[in-house]
Amino acid sequence: MAELVPGKYQMTQSENFDGFMACLGVGYITRKLGNQSYPEVTIDQDVDNYSMKTVSLVKTSELNFKLGEQFEEITGDGRKVLSTMSLTAPNTILHQMLGTEGGKDSFCTREFMAEKMKCVCQVEDVITTRIYERKK
Repeated sequence: MAELVPGKYQMTQSENFDGFMACLGVGYITRKLGNQSYPEVTIDQDVDNYSMKTVSLVKTSELNFKLGEQFEEITGDGRKVLSTMSLTAPNTILHQMLGTEGGKDSFCTREFMAEKMKCVCQVEDVITTRIYERKK
């Protein structure tokens, strides 16, 4: 059950995002822009189909996916990955990103609550945590 997943979220806090992006090999200018951006994320659900739109200073992107099905993704920093979204607990989605073309693997766990979304991402031993408030 994922009834708390759909909604619109505005990022309000971010810890160690620069370190996370640096570990992925993201360039200095893109990292600086990424750190100044407070993205808005909108997640919609239509039966088994999900969409996740992210609007930031760096890029606007939209993913369309079904839980458990792998898809190709170009990340906000331009990496090409094979992604899979899985429901790992009620209102918790694991986003696994397998690096292609020599890129690194990474993953993000998004936990959805009544008033916020907590997103914890990891590449190698580097972790970033970002908090998004649910918009009314």
